[in-house]
Amino acid sequence: MAHQIPHGRTFDADFMFTKLLVNDLDKSAAFYGSVFGLIEMHRVEAEIMGRKISEIVYQPTYAGGPMFILGKFHDTSRPANDELGLGFSTKDMDALLKRVEAAGGSVAEVQEGGGFKNAFVKDTEGHLVQISQAMG
Repeated sequence: MAHQIPHGRTFDADFMFTKLLVNDLDKSAAFYGSVFGLIEMHRVEAEIMGRKISEIVYQPTYAGGPMFILGKFHDTSRPANDELGLGFSTKDMDALLKRVEAAGGSVAEVQEGGGFKNAFVKDTEGHLVQISQAMG
């Protein structure tokens, strides 16, 4: 679907998904499902540039929104956990942070500014996730 951006230019590309590479696919799936309520659509066994990968594809959290995908390359023992920042929003920060800890994650920092309360949490593999709640 083509869309217009400033200055009248048109592009025929839309942002479709974020893929997070993990070491333990099932443990990560349990974390993101229980903390953020992500709903699995399907699993894929594929190959990317000769490397076997297992993936879990989740439904968008709102109509027309991008998908979230967890992926595990079979030939990698442990992907880096600081190459991607994920962001979620919530209307109940306290409840979400309790779910993070109950699911095996940890709260790294909570701060307020610019009309938002932002929490930075780590999932079960140490990936940094920002959670934002509008204040007021």
